[in-house]
Amino acid sequence: MIKGRLLQNRVRVWENFEDIHEELYYGKVFENHMDLSLCEAMHLVERDELEVSDGDGKINIEDLFDSFCSLDEEFQHKYIVYSDLRERGYILKSGFKFGAHFRVYPRGVNPYKDGPKSQKEHTKWVVHAVPEDHSLTFSEMSRAVRLAQNIRSTMLWGVVDSEKGVTYYKVERITP
Repeated sequence: MIKGRLLQNRVRVWENFEDIHEELYYGKVFENHMDLSLCEAMHLVERDELEVSDGDGKINIEDLFDSFCSLDEEFQHKYIVYSDLRERGYILKSGFKFGAHFRVYPRGVNPYKDGPKSQKEHTKWVVHAVPEDHSLTFSEMSRAVRLAQNIRSTMLWGVVDSEKGVTYYKVERITP
């Protein structure tokens, strides 16, 4: 069991993180520790691979989920989409710099590879998670699609319904 500590909007792990990083591509490694996003941490907790504590001791899974929801108002629908795609075998990394929640890589691709990448090794999708009652303007949608296309990727919206099911919508720009 890997042990981590909740620090603001991430979970930090100081020991025994190499396997989940190098083989399963979780987290971001620094000189002497690894930081996990809230979604990554929650997924590992649900899989019984991570235990998270704060200054007062271990946090149980229900309290951890509530804490993550209080830290990020979008956490619930982001986590549902994250978990759905991870359970399908995809590798997810932050999509923040592309204006979305996640970058999604195909199974078996190393998202940390340096140097030139083949088409298969590029981000497959840029995914933004939204609740079913969310609305977008056409300019927001257009901006997201163009950003995804700039990195040779496809924009997906993961729409989470009231029963916590996810439907994915692909939006592409076409030129007649």
